[in-house]
Parts: sequence; structure tokens; C-alpha cells
Amino acid sequence: MIEYSDLAQYYKRVLRGDKAVNNDNDADEESGGRDNRSSGGEFKVILAYLAVSVIWGSTYLVNRIGVSELPPELFSGIRFIIAGLILLVYTVVRKEAFPAGLNGVWQQTVVGLLFQGGIGIVVWTAQWVHSGITSLIVATGPLFIAIIEFLIPGGQKPGIKAWLGLLLGFGGMSFLVLSGENAASVNIWGAVLLLLASFIWAIGSVYIQRIRSGGSTLANLSIQMLTGGVMLAGIGIGMGEFSKLHFTATGLLVTLYLILFGSIVGYGSYLYVLKSWPATKAGTYAYVNPVVAVILGGIVGEPVSTSMVLSAIIIIGGVILVQMSTSSPSASAVKDKSSLSST
Repeated sequence: MIEYSDLAQYYKRVLRGDKAVNNDNDADEESGGRDNRSSGGEFKVILAYLAVSVIWGSTYLVNRIGVSELPPELFSGIRFIIAGLILLVYTVVRKEAFPAGLNGVWQQTVVGLLFQGGIGIVVWTAQWVHSGITSLIVATGPLFIAIIEFLIPGGQKPGIKAWLGLLLGFGGMSFLVLSGENAASVNIWGAVLLLLASFIWAIGSVYIQRIRSGGSTLANLSIQMLTGGVMLAGIGIGMGEFSKLHFTATGLLVTLYLILFGSIVGYGSYLYVLKSWPATKAGTYAYVNPVVAVILGGIVGEPVSTSMVLSAIIIIGGVILVQMSTSSPSASAVKDKSSLSST
């Protein structure tokens, strides 16, 4: 995910130079972008973009493999705790700024609980929902962001284009689940849980735009991963998963893949892309992730039906319309508030 999950537009804002978040990133982005382009580094940027698209698209299938070997919540919790610790050590070594005071730390903790909580639900449903279907339902996240923005005071009010996108997106999702052709890949219960995960991510995405906790990107991310990971591990232990935790070779490999590639390489590559490309261009990875997930799922034998392909086109088209909405001066808010899709 990540999701997913998800965080993405927060880092866009950071790297655009929001001084309330990170005073150093404005210069970094400007110099980084110029350096990459002037040195002929566009090829490296493209490679980083492809890495983000493929890695985060692959996490849906990797999670599904993981839950066949390991209990889901402990599996997710361990992954984020280890990744968070690695980032924390790196942040301390680099002497980067942490959030200002306990309130800033608490704000980042809330973000971590929301985003990693959403990922925890996605991983739980991976026990019976196919990875390609999961990626398509999770792609509805920006639609929920638009609805939340519409409902809260001072939020972005959807224009005609956004309303059309909402109708298309949720219509495509309904067709995906209710057509009957995908009954073997997802049921109503699984779809409801995945929509809940997307809704939780949307809440986190809107919330993170309204806090000013300070701290560097990596410091904040380490707090989010650690606190979210501890929560997921605690839930797993409370559900009796500890007695079922036995690492197999496959389980160990998928855990390492998600730690090193899904979390560290994926985030690092995305931040590198953001330093060279406009945020809107870099964010198009979110349209590629479901395609990668569906293709990989099909390769390993997950069914890819005609209704699934049509639903994918409709859902992604609806999301694009919502993110293209320009009904007010703050229209970019919807485009800048979707979370990372890494799961």
C-alpha cells in the first residue's frame, strides 16, 4: 500500500519547501532538481519513478504471499518497527530535526496510527482478497479525500468535474464488487474493509495537511512507522498471533522485501523523483500501481476478468477527474492530499 498509505502528498509539500514542516527542503528541492537535470540525471529520475511504480505495485502481491506464511498484524507490525528503527538511526546519525515538543511528536504519532492502521486492514484482507482487486479498491482513497474536504469547514468544495469523478470512481468500485464475475476474488465483507482502510488513509491525508509539527521528512516518517508498527504488533499479540509466528524462508524473504524495498527504497526513490519532477507528475505513480498489481496477480494465477479491467479503467478515470478538479483557488488541495499507496 501506502500506502498508502498514502503520506505521499505530505512529502510533496515538504519538498516544495513548507517551512513550517522542514526549513531545509526548499533549497534542497531547488538545487536537487537543477542538479539532476543539468547533469543529465533525467534517466536516473525515470529509473527511480519506475522503481516506485513497480515496487509499490508489487507490495499487494507480496503482502498476500506474506499472510500465507505469517500472522497478518504481527507481520505488518514487525515490518514497520524494523523499517522505522532503521530510519530513526539514520535520522539521528544525520542530526536531522525532530518534531517540536511532545505535541509535534503526538501529531506524527496520530498520522502513523492512521496510515499504518489502514495498511493493517489491507494486509488482514489479503488473507482472502486477491491482490489485483485490493489495489483497485484502495485506489479510491482520493475520492474519500474529496468527500472529507467537502464536509469539513474550510475544505475544498468539489466542482462538476470532481462530482463526476466521484460518481465514476465509486460506480466502478461497485461494478467491480457486485458484478458477480469477481466473486472468487473478493466478497462484500472484504470490499467493506478495504473501503474502510481507504477512508482511514483519507482522514490521515487531510489531517496531516492541517498540522505543523516541524521536523524533517525522515524523522517524521520514522515516528510514523514506529508508532504504527507498535500498534499493529500489539493488535496481533492481542489477537493471539504470537503463538502462530514462525518465520519460514518465504516469510522472511517477503518481510525483508517489504522493509528494504517497500519502505526504504520505495520512499527514498519517491523523494528523489519529487526533487526533480513537479509533484503532479511524480504523483502519477498512483495510476500505475494498480496496473502493476493486476498484472503481477495475473502472472501468479489470480483471475483477471473483463469486468475487472473495465472497473480499473472507470475507477482510475474517476480518480484522475477528482484530482484534476479546479473548482476553487484551493483546488490543488485534493491533488496534494492523497497518501502513499505503498502497503
